[in-house]
Amino acid sequence: MINNKITIGVSVGDINGIGTEVIIKTFDNPAMLELCTPVIFGSSKLISYYKKLCGSDMPFVGIDNVSQMIPGKVNIVNLWQEAPVITPGRDTEEGGRLAFESLKAATSTLKKGQIDALVTAPINKKNIQCEGFHFQGHTEYLASELDGEPLMFLISDSLKVAVATGHISISDVNDAITDALIEKKINQMEESLRRDFRVEKPRIAVLGLDPHTGDGGVIGTKDSEIIAPLIRKMFDEGHYVFGPYPSDGFFGSGAYTHFDATLAMYHDQGLIPFKTIAFEDGVNFTAGLSRVRTSPDHGTGYDIAGKNAADAQSFRRAVYEAIDIFKARMEYEHLTENVLRSQKIRAASVAAAEDEPDMRDMEG
Repeated sequence: MINNKITIGVSVGDINGIGTEVIIKTFDNPAMLELCTPVIFGSSKLISYYKKLCGSDMPFVGIDNVSQMIPGKVNIVNLWQEAPVITPGRDTEEGGRLAFESLKAATSTLKKGQIDALVTAPINKKNIQCEGFHFQGHTEYLASELDGEPLMFLISDSLKVAVATGHISISDVNDAITDALIEKKINQMEESLRRDFRVEKPRIAVLGLDPHTGDGGVIGTKDSEIIAPLIRKMFDEGHYVFGPYPSDGFFGSGAYTHFDATLAMYHDQGLIPFKTIAFEDGVNFTAGLSRVRTSPDHGTGYDIAGKNAADAQSFRRAVYEAIDIFKARMEYEHLTENVLRSQKIRAASVAAAEDEPDMRDMEG
């Protein structure tokens, strides 16, 4: 942090999508600069194009590298000097190339600790593919660059959903679901809920894989043979984990409100209800990594790009969450350090007492 103000790095995503528009609409509010210093990795020309399109008066400063950032200002790191070819709503090779340049620079700066957290605008997972990017999405790329084990965690005030399997084909899900995988994901969720959201004793619901959790083996046996026994085992070990629950009734009845988070078995099982319930203020958080990264829960929005019609609420919430999670981690690490320090002091005191001669042996 610089001058105790949290610095938020921002990758611009696909320049032909709604990413730059929602970035501008978010930081056009001076109140945002009271919370953080944004550092946007792109170009002044890109920002100026979308400012005009949005009718925005957002002031910003162009800088050549992050060391020149000015706290309390909107900083634009000029990664390219040429004017980008912007064609809102179109899937172009240049859109993918510049999206990767922005993400790569932002991630490198995050790894070096020059920014505190990263918020990523949406990419096109197809046109961004290149020599340096052969991944299914942001999550997998960041996992390759940062320490830790990634967990896709969709969060809002009312609902938190993680997925056991992320960006894989639905045909591969059944084979991917194992007791080891589910146990790992539950442990990751518990750690994130404690560390990132200050939940001391997380209550986690686990969804079943098959419709009606297999109907006693009539539809499938994965739930009864793998998922349910694993849940019982973890519960007996002291974890507050429950299920498996049929996903349709679980969300339809509002049962999710009784838990701190829910583990879905595959991408759409978790993301469809999440976006139905919390689309406007939902945030995609990559838990489990050494650094904080969030993003809005929507895509490039090609259909409305360039029309000044994009709602910035999800992106704004992604910034808020990045700030809150970074603060929570700092607090958690501070408390953990204090506990460890106290334990070491107690251990040293006990050892010293044991080494002290017994005065009773010296009497007479």
